[in-house]
Amino acid sequence: MGLRLGTWITVPHPSIVELVVDEGFEWLCVDLEHSPISRQELQLAVAMIQSKGKKAYARIAANSHLEAKFPLDSGIDGIIIPMVNSAAEAEQAVKNCLYPPKGVRGVGLARAQKFGFGFEEHLKKNLTQLEIFVQVEHIDAVRQIDEILSIAELTGIFLGPYDLSGSMGIPGQFDHPAMKEAIRTVAKKTLDAGKWLGVHVIPPDHKVLRSYIELGYNFIAFSIDTYFLGQKIRDELRALNL
Repeated sequence: MGLRLGTWITVPHPSIVELVVDEGFEWLCVDLEHSPISRQELQLAVAMIQSKGKKAYARIAANSHLEAKFPLDSGIDGIIIPMVNSAAEAEQAVKNCLYPPKGVRGVGLARAQKFGFGFEEHLKKNLTQLEIFVQVEHIDAVRQIDEILSIAELTGIFLGPYDLSGSMGIPGQFDHPAMKEAIRTVAKKTLDAGKWLGVHVIPPDHKVLRSYIELGYNFIAFSIDTYFLGQKIRDELRALNL
């Protein structure tokens, strides 16, 4: 399937988006769950990303039709939906993103539909090309991973190890045997099902990134705009040793 490398946008300033999108990422995800990004800022970022021939994704704040509606209308290429803990929730997530007859997405006229002048084109794209990722970040989702992966319209799984470890009562203990087994189970079954296997590698360290690639992850978010900036500042100041 190859490797699809992206990164996370949490600072929606046009200069930041433009700086990041000009680098070698295939996709950028605008985070709407843990950042102060507004609707207007989201739409501007999506337009800038796509103008450079890159794919624009949004991670929404919750698994709901309301949270998915505007990001989809902004014209995103893919959506990442957090805390999907069962097959029923995954099915609802898919339905929230797709127009009838496949789903229940409400019809509006915005940027994605060329403000009313390209609805038929967008309808076809929505039903056949929209990429839908659900985040597996709870032990309940691990227990239902087979059923979740059976949903045909699902593009892939995005693993959330921090929340997953918390749901198992071992927060942050990524080397715990139970945690390793849960992650191994999700990873193997996702790849065996022919779905994309995603994860967010937080440290801006190519060695850490490489380790995840070697484990088979093929849809990887490499760090965050703020972390890239902050880590570089810290590294250089420490190197000065003043």
